[in-house]
Amino acid sequence: MLSGFLALVLLSTSNQAAAAAAAVKPTPPNCSAAAEYHQLDFWIGDWDTFETDTPSGASEARTHVDAIAQGCAIHELYEQTDGLIGDSILSYDPVRKQWQQTWVTNRGAIMLIYGNFKDGALVLEGEVHLQDGKTVMQRISWKAKDKGVREWAVLSKDGGKTWAPAFDVLFLKHQ
Repeated sequence: MLSGFLALVLLSTSNQAAAAAAAVKPTPPNCSAAAEYHQLDFWIGDWDTFETDTPSGASEARTHVDAIAQGCAIHELYEQTDGLIGDSILSYDPVRKQWQQTWVTNRGAIMLIYGNFKDGALVLEGEVHLQDGKTVMQRISWKAKDKGVREWAVLSKDGGKTWAPAFDVLFLKHQ
């Protein structure tokens, strides 16, 4: 009988502790108020994507960039005319005080890059794991330019010893 009473007391105490824990919810970050989360607001929109040297040529891709998770992150959906689709999440990490991007394509590539703003551009660098199993380094920069956004990248196949241009595109608002 004592063991039944003890079990009832323990169960009651356990239920009270669970109810108290549920009542105390951690305060979520207020991303809409923190300036860091708005550093990429210039890129939010519906864009056509052009080679920087031929901005009046044919669009290479359609890009949709939206704030998500109540303003705590940026989602990019990139759809190239040749069928390549890239999807990414850009987010600011308040602990490390830096931006990060995770990018994945429908062709099996994945990229994880990190960095911060420098001279008015967001500059992120890290590894790209290609579908064929190779790893390369990539440094990508975004900067507001006139009525659009310029994104350019360099690529290293030797662990960052040497760098070569990878791409240079201009996002202009979709008409």
